[in-house]
Amino acid sequence: MLTQVAEGVLVHESEFCQSNAVVVQGPAGVLLVDPGVLGHELACLANDLSDAGQSVVAGFSTHPHWDHLLWHAGFGAPPRYGTAACAAVVRERLSDAGAKARVAGMIPSDIVEQVPLDDLFGRITGLPAETAQIPWDGPQVRIIEHQAHAPGHAALLIEELGVLVAGDMLSDVLIPMLNPTAPSPIEDYLAALQLLEDVARDVDVVIPGHGSIGKADQARIRINQDRAYVLALRNGQAVADQRVGPSAKPGWEWVSDVHNGQAQRLSRSSEREATP
Repeated sequence: MLTQVAEGVLVHESEFCQSNAVVVQGPAGVLLVDPGVLGHELACLANDLSDAGQSVVAGFSTHPHWDHLLWHAGFGAPPRYGTAACAAVVRERLSDAGAKARVAGMIPSDIVEQVPLDDLFGRITGLPAETAQIPWDGPQVRIIEHQAHAPGHAALLIEELGVLVAGDMLSDVLIPMLNPTAPSPIEDYLAALQLLEDVARDVDVVIPGHGSIGKADQARIRINQDRAYVLALRNGQAVADQRVGPSAKPGWEWVSDVHNGQAQRLSRSSEREATP
């Protein structure tokens, strides 16, 4: 079911990790960002758009993780974009016959059979480097590329509508999830938060990849919360964050395991750097 969160912007929330598919309306059709996640949800979204007389004229994947690369035949075959770096990662990962099986291994076992890893999966086109906006006939959608969480990650700013589509950042239920393969994951994340802070002053709505839609001042609150978490990780301090530990939202207790894993990786990295 589509829910309007701003003028011309609607969200379809998945049962899987409160994943948010974003629909931006234009004069000739809609821009569809990160559709997902289960097959019946994608079919429902396609039907809702069709029933509303809306065709999909462009798609966009905010980053190259499996739950942001999904599609459905009912959306048609419009151009599907990502940043050049995002598309390069997807192309490399899907370049051999065993790629889909490896992706399936990343999906929770209780839903893997419901996730469509068909021929439409990951068919995105990389926009030329330094592309500032998504090329489509609709409100200007600014691309804010960074390297936090995943290579070529993009947040999207729809300035005239006061909407920030954050991708897998600024969540009320997920902590900052660093890119474990990056040379400088902490610095990448802090730089990305600064980019978002620079554009978030006049945002009325923030849409995370997973979690609740934030209104008005939530963008700044979530940026500050995420920065505090990342700085505590960097400094080896205890993390005081409601998304971790006993205060975590019911059903999200596993986020504590994510935090522990990140803290351990950073600790091992610091120990290696300190060894002469």
